[in-house]
Amino acid sequence: MKPTVALVGRPNVGKSTLFNRLTRSRDALVADQPGLTRDRHYGHGRVGEKPYLVIDTGGFEPVVDEGILFEMAKQTLQAVDEADVVVFLVDGRTGVTPQDKIIANRLRQQGRPVFLVVNKAEGLSHAMAGAEFHELALGEPLAISASHGDGVRELMELVLEEFPDAEEEESARHPKFAVIGRPNVGKSTLVNAILGEDRVIAFDHPGTTRDSIYIDFEREDRTYTIIDTAGVRRRGKVSETIEKFSVIKTMTAIEDANVAVLVLDAQLDISEQDATIAGFALEAGRALVIAVNKWDNLRPDAREKVKQEIARKLSFLDFAKFHFISAKEGRGIADLFKSIDEAYEAAMCKLATPKLTRVLKVAVERQAPPRVGPVRPKMRYAHQGGMNPPIIVVHGNALDNVPDSYTRYLEHTFRKVFKLQGTPLRVQYKTGENPYDTEKDRQKPKAMPRFKGKLKDKEPRYGKSGKK
Repeated sequence: MKPTVALVGRPNVGKSTLFNRLTRSRDALVADQPGLTRDRHYGHGRVGEKPYLVIDTGGFEPVVDEGILFEMAKQTLQAVDEADVVVFLVDGRTGVTPQDKIIANRLRQQGRPVFLVVNKAEGLSHAMAGAEFHELALGEPLAISASHGDGVRELMELVLEEFPDAEEEESARHPKFAVIGRPNVGKSTLVNAILGEDRVIAFDHPGTTRDSIYIDFEREDRTYTIIDTAGVRRRGKVSETIEKFSVIKTMTAIEDANVAVLVLDAQLDISEQDATIAGFALEAGRALVIAVNKWDNLRPDAREKVKQEIARKLSFLDFAKFHFISAKEGRGIADLFKSIDEAYEAAMCKLATPKLTRVLKVAVERQAPPRVGPVRPKMRYAHQGGMNPPIIVVHGNALDNVPDSYTRYLEHTFRKVFKLQGTPLRVQYKTGENPYDTEKDRQKPKAMPRFKGKLKDKEPRYGKSGKK
């Protein structure tokens, strides 16, 4: 198995910058603001022939006993428990702080190997940068610069020195689903209910989750990746730079997923923002499952009203399954998961060309495409052009102006016949060239260029004798 390395330290010492450096990505949000990272964040790294997992954690505040900082400290301690090695980051520019001493004592109690790393040491001699950190009694301080990359490779070679070389196994394709929705609708609570543990911070305050958190887990001997995303507000209410980054990360998570689970709050009106978020998933072509949360707190008459409002405002999601759940109580999770599996299988299905062509011909016989001017489009055959979402390419003649209504008719027909529940479907057209009506045929042949030089008669025109 790959060794797991946890990055630990007080806020704003450069843990997320080092995480991005090790994973060669921008998966962790980075800004000059303490407390930006709040949940555990996993990534893959490699040094030579040694792959490893790295965990980015929130700023460690071990002295608080309530609120969001307490929840962040709990996440950090869980990461330390999961890790094989702990990298304790301190700030070489600030020096030793009382909080560094408290964290060092807590790490000694955890019983994990700890490497003391002095970050932000660019421009400083390594001996000088690490001198005062000897008082933490965690071994020789190692000076690096996460932002510039100085000393990072040497650090990881030392951290992984005791672990044997291993070939990284190619991970089998498995479902990825992103939990999306407005702030404070219960996305993180749903993630924790699915995982069966308090894996991400669920706090009764909008905007608790700021980053997209990728979590691998197994359910009934199958591997999944669940992505907890930040809540997406209306454009006019996204004011902080950090929150704008969070929205971008949510959009990236939707692109990266196979299935999007849209969480709605049954106690709030279905808003335009809910429809907009669903539209993001549709534009990306992602399969959708709708989870109407906090259903247990509604009276029967209120439940009927919510169902009517959903049918009216989200009618464009008729291909998706709706589930009425309580993430806090864990109700409806099993049925929700079945729909996630169905949506994934539909999004990734393979459709045979002969079957697609037969369905196309039956659809055209039942209802032919309308004429466009003097010509009626002719549809000859169909084949699959892609997955996630399924793309069906229809070949024929005069298909440039097929109306949208007929395209929706074909999409509905294909979805019904192949039972593609939960995924959008795209029909594309490819028109063949008419060999009897091409631009080349209508062009006049170019005239031969005229010769403007003079002929030179080196010999008589009728032979050497001059006779004809």
